[in-house]
Order: sequence, then C-alpha cells, then structure tokens
Amino acid sequence: MAGENRLHNHLQVGIVEVATSRKAEIVSVAGREVVISNPEKLLFPEPRYTKLDLARYYLAVAAGALRGAGGRPNMLVRYPDGIAGEHFYQKRAPKNRPPWIEVAELHFPSGNRAEEVVPRDAAALVWLANLACLELHPHPVRAEDLEHPDELRVDLDPVPGTTWKQVQEVTGVVREVLHDFDLIGWPKTSGSRGMHIVVRLQPLWGFDEVRRSALALAREVEKRAPNLATSEWWKEERHGVFVDYNQNAKDRTVASAYSVRPTPDARVSTPLTWNEVDDCNPADFTLASVPTRYKKMGDLHATIDQHAGSIAGLLDLFERQGLGDAPWPPHYRKQLSEPARVRPSKRKKHPLIEIGRARGKGDALAGLERWKSRHAQAAPHLEPADVLIDAMRGRYSTWTRIRVNLQHVPEPLRPAQEALDPDEKIRSSS
Repeated sequence: MAGENRLHNHLQVGIVEVATSRKAEIVSVAGREVVISNPEKLLFPEPRYTKLDLARYYLAVAAGALRGAGGRPNMLVRYPDGIAGEHFYQKRAPKNRPPWIEVAELHFPSGNRAEEVVPRDAAALVWLANLACLELHPHPVRAEDLEHPDELRVDLDPVPGTTWKQVQEVTGVVREVLHDFDLIGWPKTSGSRGMHIVVRLQPLWGFDEVRRSALALAREVEKRAPNLATSEWWKEERHGVFVDYNQNAKDRTVASAYSVRPTPDARVSTPLTWNEVDDCNPADFTLASVPTRYKKMGDLHATIDQHAGSIAGLLDLFERQGLGDAPWPPHYRKQLSEPARVRPSKRKKHPLIEIGRARGKGDALAGLERWKSRHAQAAPHLEPADVLIDAMRGRYSTWTRIRVNLQHVPEPLRPAQEALDPDEKIRSSS
C-alpha cells in the first residue's frame, strides 16, 4: 500500500480484475477511461509511493503539467521497477498506444527519426504514468512547428561542492541579464540540485540560433558573477554553477514544470515566484506536497504564454562578445564554427584519470571508494569538484563514468591510470 501521504482526488476510479488476477484501476478523466495496471507497483520505496499515486499526482496538477509539456513531443523516461531499478529512455511512442494518443515525427541530428508522444490532456498524463514515466521530458517546440523553439531553457547545474545558496545567487544574476535584454524568466526548481529558468519565445528562430542566444546569456552570467558561475563545457574546467547552454541544442530535453524526479523523496520540478527563489528549499516540493501548494497558489507559470519574447538582443550580444562558438555535446556532428572538440585533459591541461564505468551509479561509486582505499595518500587532496561523475547516455539508458582530476594532488602522489574498476562493457549511444 502507499504511504500515509497517499494522494486523493475527486475523479471516478473503479477497480477491475484482469486476466492475471492482479487488480487494475480504471481512471475516468477527460472523457476517457485509462487503465492503471498493477496500481500498487512501488515506484518510490522510502515514502512508498505507487504507480497509482503517480497518476493521481499528475491529475492534481494536470493543467500546470500540460502547460509545460503538453502539445510538445516528449521523450519517455520509464522506471518500470521504480527508482530502485533500471530506467530507460524511449524516443519512439509505443506501438500499442490508444488511438487518442497523439504523436509527432521528429528528425534528429544523428539522421534518425522517431514518432514521439504529444500529451494533450489529463488522460494522456495518466496513460504516461501507467508506463511508469515519472518525468515529463518535452522538446522546446510545439507539435505544430518542430523546427522553431518557443522556449529558451536556462539550466543551472551546480558542480560538486557548490552550495544551494550559490545556485540561488546565480539565479538572481540570470534574472538581471534577462531583464536587460527585455526577456521574462520563469523560475522553477529542477527537482534535483539545480534551478531552471524558462523563457517563452516567439517561434521565429531555429535551434542553432536559440542555442547561440543561450551561450551568449551563459557567458554574460559568467562575466557578471565570475566566482559563482561558469559557461565552460568541459567538466574539468568548471567551477560553481554551470549555465548549460547546450540544453538548447536540438534533440535535448529537460524535465518540465511539475515533473516528478527520481529522487528518494520524490521531488518535483516546481514553479516559483521570484520572491521565493532566495528562501526556497527544494526538499519542500515533493509528490506529496506539491498538489496542496498547487491547489492553494495555482500554477505560477499560468501566464507564461502571454510573455513571448525575442532573442534578437542576445544574438547581437553573441556577436559583440566575439568569442565564437563553444563545444557541442559529443554525439552531435562537428559544427563549422565550433572550436576543437578535444578534452582539456587530452591537451595535458589537467591530470585526469578514469576510475570506472558501470550501469548503476552505486556500483561506479563503490569503485571510486575502492580506488580511494588503494590510494590513501592521494585521496585526501581531492576537492569535491575534482571527482567527475558523468551520466552517459547509452542507446536506451544511462550509465555512469567516474573520473578524477588530480590537479590538487602533489605530483609525487599522483596515481597512474589503472584498469577500470568496475569495467562494464556498455553500448554507447547511436
């Protein structure tokens, strides 16, 4: 059974017996009946939230969740065994979907194409919950115009050792930069360690231009707060809060407003007022607490579509900065204006070694602890940002790579590259 904070709603819910004799729930919503198979399937072990709890949550915040992810193609991120099990990414809409589930065909930088799910109503959100899609991961385009983003996404990603207070301070700097370029930002917690600021755009520019404007913004934020923020793509060169401009590249998605995240306490990417940014605590916003907040305050991004702005000023800033392009993600084709895509460590700028690779993050971290035990003299010299934990995208799931930057370790104590531990053979992204 679900925990004490089981969500409730006024919608009609019926119980039926299925062929396997396991109970299913039928949720009647938006004029449709959606079956929740195995409704008591545990998705979050600690608070004991189930698949039915997830469906009820998305019904409680449906209008807000659809404002963030509705009408857009969504990549599915599925957790069939809950957050304690493996998850996988699914770009292609399931073939056995109901006829009322809409899809849109996307063409990716790799040359591949796929029909992705486009949720339009609360019934679609329940259907996604039944697939154990905890998160909503929409592309920044509408299904009616797949080549012109109407969102600029500012993703603030703190490096290890960075405090939440620093994230809040950088969020304020982002707001100042957006204001100076006549753009309105809509803040929300990421549901993890960072912050997102969503900017609604007029759909007049392509993906490359929107990414370029995001890069200009990131560099301007770094210029105004050089000790707090960075726009450096390579992890070994970052400090403080990374302003991830590449989240605006084509084919990238981020968790949208009201998306549940795979954290032990079931945190939610929650819209904020600007007055809340400096004092908020991400742990306060969970699957259990957000519906009450939503009922009391409504959707704080409710008027976002009324404030679509222009990136012309940021594109002009990019030209004035005179810094050219910055590195793209590794699976994108080399761009004509892009600098050499060579890791700083391979330019001998940083003494970087790789520790291990594993499908499970816990297994990779266990390998790191074994490395620290073997190198007890070197390990104490590492700073939090020296341990680089990379979530790598495979064909259908993520895997974890751990590297260590030995820049703070005295040279006589620096261990050499060793055989990876663990060394799981993992198929890379296609």
